Amino acid sequence: MEPKEFAEKVKEWIDAKNGTDVEIIDIAEVSTLGDYFVIASGNSERQVKAIADNVEYEAEKLGIVPKSVEGAREARWILLDYYDVIVHIFHAEERQFYNLERLWKDGTRPSTFE
Repeated sequence: MEPKEFAEKVKEWIDAKNGTDVEIIDIAEVSTLGDYFVIASGNSERQVKAIADNVEYEAEKLGIVPKSVEGAREARWILLDYYDVIVHIFHAEERQFYNLERLWKDGTRPSTFE
């Protein structure tokens, strides 16, 4: 599966668990970390964990497993690294504090993702 298609699927899986403020940022031209960031918020630690679990579950059904998962125990900011697609699921307060969208402002937000 192409990274763009996978990022779009991740957005669908996040939406299925009522994640909010989902953004996909194309970072391929500005970083060697990957091709896309998918950033989303949850309103509680329980919701953040549920969103991350759903992304992992649905990706695994497609045979895609993350290279690493960080922050699952605290569930304030969970990072799922799928090589070309890096998923950040924040508790709303953490997202506002870290503001990755500002840090990665040079990345593009393709209109096909909006």
